[in-house]
Amino acid sequence: MDIYGIFHLVAKIHHFRYILDNLPSYKTYYFCIVKQKNNNLKTIQTMERKVIIITGASSGIGFSTAEYLAKQGHMVYGAARRVEKMEPLRKSGVTPLKMDVTDEVSVREAIAEVIKQEGRIDVLVNNAGYGSYGAIEDVSLEEARQQFEVNVFGLAAITKEVLPYMRKQKSGRIINVSSMGGRVTTYFGAWYHATKYAVEAFSDALRMEAGEFGIKVSLIEPGGIKTPWGNIAADHLAESAKGGAYEANASKIAEGMRRQYAGNMMSNPIVISKAISRAVNSSCPKTRYLIGFGAKPIVFLHSILPARWFDWIMMHAS
Repeated sequence: MDIYGIFHLVAKIHHFRYILDNLPSYKTYYFCIVKQKNNNLKTIQTMERKVIIITGASSGIGFSTAEYLAKQGHMVYGAARRVEKMEPLRKSGVTPLKMDVTDEVSVREAIAEVIKQEGRIDVLVNNAGYGSYGAIEDVSLEEARQQFEVNVFGLAAITKEVLPYMRKQKSGRIINVSSMGGRVTTYFGAWYHATKYAVEAFSDALRMEAGEFGIKVSLIEPGGIKTPWGNIAADHLAESAKGGAYEANASKIAEGMRRQYAGNMMSNPIVISKAISRAVNSSCPKTRYLIGFGAKPIVFLHSILPARWFDWIMMHAS
């Protein structure tokens, strides 16, 4: 049995555990049920029109999600540096918004524009980010810092900018797109995983701090998704290892990543878009949505296996 056979074997076992881990507290659960009955709802989902900002909307999960939420009737602002790549989203009702999450002035101006046009911000989806793989020794600290700037500090900058408006409204949703890579670590992914572990901790702290103001925080933890992310990460890995001590293993892993992302195993980005939609529209969103190819079984294996066994699996998964 290959590694993916093992993942699928434990998937059903993990499903029950995942349900238990994601049950809300009895108070929250009671509140949701009472609210459901009082409003004569058959589901806790609501479809109120919301003003939503999605970062990293020029491609992949961000592009798919902006389109999906706009078609539900929400007022969606898709934010990215390359506005021209978001032009096709206009036909779905998305408004492109120029923003560089690593530039605080750019972030401030973009948020001010949304407030000027809409008067409020109901949902922030922090999706902007990238994966730069490479051995710790091979990746320059400049590149490592840049990945933190985009994946962590950029996320923090826009979050800090929208929080005062959400506090004033006494309501809001902040949905941070992390990764199953914020709960497990793969071979040659140290710097990328460090950023995603940081996003997980940041989100947990934010949820506690912002809750009293009616602001709900959720994490999206995608597994393998068919986007350009995989090839970009593989290219960075291969390039960083050239001529170095890790070149042979890095080249092998990079080729395996390209092969996986070229195949049909990875989940379509719409799977993540639907999870984000649930976090946007539910009156009681979950704190975590672990979803996409391999996510649940891999995280489950990480929780039950000895560390060295899991290391071996990760080193041979490609």
